[in-house]
Amino acid sequence: RGVGTMLLGRAGLTRTPEEVVGLIEDFARRVAHAVASARQYTRQLTISQVLQRGLLPRRLADVPGVESAIVYEPRGDTCAGGDFYDLFAVAEDRWCFALGDVCGSGPEAAVVTGIVRPWMRLLAKEGYGVGQVLDRINRMLGEDAVEEAVDAVGAVATATENGGGAPIEPPGDGAPDSDTPRFLSLLYGELAPLEPGRGVRCTLASAGHPLPLLLGPDGTVRPAARSQMLLGVVEETAYVSETFDLAPGDTLLCVTDGVTEHRRERELPELFDDGDGLARALEGCVGLSAGGVAERIRRAVHDFGATPPDDDLALMVLRAR
Repeated sequence: RGVGTMLLGRAGLTRTPEEVVGLIEDFARRVAHAVASARQYTRQLTISQVLQRGLLPRRLADVPGVESAIVYEPRGDTCAGGDFYDLFAVAEDRWCFALGDVCGSGPEAAVVTGIVRPWMRLLAKEGYGVGQVLDRINRMLGEDAVEEAVDAVGAVATATENGGGAPIEPPGDGAPDSDTPRFLSLLYGELAPLEPGRGVRCTLASAGHPLPLLLGPDGTVRPAARSQMLLGVVEETAYVSETFDLAPGDTLLCVTDGVTEHRRERELPELFDDGDGLARALEGCVGLSAGGVAERIRRAVHDFGATPPDDDLALMVLRAR
């Protein structure tokens, strides 16, 4: 099919020699292939970006009495990586928030994100509590349908990288693939505003995720949850939530391991959170708005090493007014 028109000419010639015609035809074919490939790549890139943007919420919900801020920096040129976040309303007096990290990367990890986030929203709006939501997502990640979806997308991605000629193998005999990114760390919680001026009640649980930190107005910092099993590892795990009040002036910081495990190369490599580095950075954020805290932590992570983070970086800040 035609992809365009190319006009070549030279003054003073009454006819073009046959050997030149052959060169022009070969050149034209090469140009046509280059143009067609560029158009195909642009089309695939546009589709990929549209799908990636669909993995993230368009906006964060407004919670009465709470300031919120997000920093989200996926690795590379993607719009969305293995990290994801959400803050959404489930009732007139209840909001839910989440910060997750799929083990793995690429389109396979995006499939897991695309399954988990809407499923999490649905469970929350059906009235399931924090621990119950994690229980059900954990069991869902062990189902064959999730593995088959991830494997199918991985096969399509491989075929595309190989120029479309690689065969797409059907799902195998059900044996688990150790490279299938079905494991997920997730921090998930609920917010219920109290009477005006008293803050909000927070119920949350951490499944294999870096623990959230609570900053008080006096500068004290403490973990706001306890660590539990990564999702998708042990099907019968029962997840337990914890409840506390975010009083006015309290700030809750939630991060992914792209923050805590950012590496600085020295004689002995260091991670950003070695020696409670994240807590020390948060101590200096007393009095800042949610956006100010988010920017201060983001800048501290980038300033920690000579090179930018080599993993997706995401953090969520919730501050009670």
